[in-house]
Amino acid sequence: MVVSVRSLGLAGISGYEVAAECFLSGGLPAFDIVGLPDAAVREARERVRAAVKNCGAKFPVSRITVNLAPAGQKKAGTVYDLPIFVGLLAAGGEIPAPPADAAFIGELSLTGALRSVQGVLPMALAAKSCGIRQLFVPAENAAEATLAGGLTVYGVPDVKALVAHLKNEATLSPAAVWQPEGEDLLLPDMRDVMGQENVKRALEIAAAGGHNLLLLGSPGAGKSMLAKRLPSILPDMSREESLESSGIWSVAGMTDPAHPLLTRRPFRAPHHTSSSAALAGGGPALRPGEMSLAHNGVLFLDELPEFRRDVLEAMRQPLEEGTVTVARASGTLHLPARFQLVCAMNPCRCGWRGHPTHPCTCSDRDVEKYVEKISGPLLDRIDLHVAVPSVEYEAMRRKAPAEPSADIKRRVDAARALQARRFTGTDTACNAHMTPEQIGRFCALDTAGEALMKNAFSRMGLTARSHDRILRVARTIADLDGAEHIEAVHLAEAIQYRNTDILKG
Repeated sequence: MVVSVRSLGLAGISGYEVAAECFLSGGLPAFDIVGLPDAAVREARERVRAAVKNCGAKFPVSRITVNLAPAGQKKAGTVYDLPIFVGLLAAGGEIPAPPADAAFIGELSLTGALRSVQGVLPMALAAKSCGIRQLFVPAENAAEATLAGGLTVYGVPDVKALVAHLKNEATLSPAAVWQPEGEDLLLPDMRDVMGQENVKRALEIAAAGGHNLLLLGSPGAGKSMLAKRLPSILPDMSREESLESSGIWSVAGMTDPAHPLLTRRPFRAPHHTSSSAALAGGGPALRPGEMSLAHNGVLFLDELPEFRRDVLEAMRQPLEEGTVTVARASGTLHLPARFQLVCAMNPCRCGWRGHPTHPCTCSDRDVEKYVEKISGPLLDRIDLHVAVPSVEYEAMRRKAPAEPSADIKRRVDAARALQARRFTGTDTACNAHMTPEQIGRFCALDTAGEALMKNAFSRMGLTARSHDRILRVARTIADLDGAEHIEAVHLAEAIQYRNTDILKG
């Protein structure tokens, strides 16, 4: 007898349907799993055998063959334990065949309890698109699975409860759809920063338009402190963005079972010793890297020149296209990576180049070698280059409180609302992602603006990419002012943030 049980698997960060076909035949007792299983899938034989015996059911004494279809797709992980268990008992007549619209995912312990698995949200979304109506998952994953919507999700604590449910002896209760609790997470606030008004302005522009940002200044000037407060002024994520980011985090095993949906934009800050694979993704299981984990959020690279050259160059394509392609011998993976890059660096190796009181010990050649670690093409993809001066004593002792993040965020939200109306019906989410056609339509300059841009283009040696990025920043500045058209004052402010001379000390 052959029993087919519906299940789901992961290909990168996307789910797909898998059928666990269980066949009992005569011959010497054996237990084989086919369909390109990895070691974790093959070891399901021992977990299923122990779970069957410990739940009081009879383990079939026959030749058992389990085929995981499609057989040409590699299967990995422990997610197939539960469908194999159900198919085995159904083929042996211990339980009735499961409903045709039901699917099962989960890892078994030897006692029959279910353990949580990774990637439940993408698999639940795939189940919904495949016409599955009932989804049985480990109890810890039930809240995450309900985020897909349109599914009746059952959180299964152990196989005894599942067997009783399938036999109609004791019905499991469907999991309630998880909803955010609405409590505000405390984020570092801009009111903690004394002085640095020009840098706060640049952060506000970056948040309003989704622009990339480079902060350059001596140690202790507040670069890292300012960057870590950027999430407090970023606009809230839409439902679609939350599901996208949560799905990536779920595959990486980083979601909290109690709070499975990301409601704040991710902020990732990898160490400068990270490899290119850690940033781009990959590894034996082709998992997402830091660029994908920062999707719809911020990727913060502190001490930028200390990163290896190949690590920095790996960001060039994702910064333009919003996706990263990982090609390995085991396969090719396309991952979303639409992140906002924020970098911080010192002006030289000792850090004190241009400081009013600390003498710099670096020669001009040392400074050149330090800055040369960052390639021109990468710098060209960073919209705002901002010098962070040392904080003066009077600013540190100021009694008046600084502007809080909530006030800045209101202006950012108003600018993003203008952009949402402007790009209605398109895939563009903010000014930083405008296409060339949209730049020509929404970033038209008047006569004064054209003259200013022409002068800057020739004097600063701008590239076509930097020309477009200046226009995008100018459009954001105009949105913050509530202006319909880009004026010369908006363009002038955008051009001053493009000054790469600050990297020369």
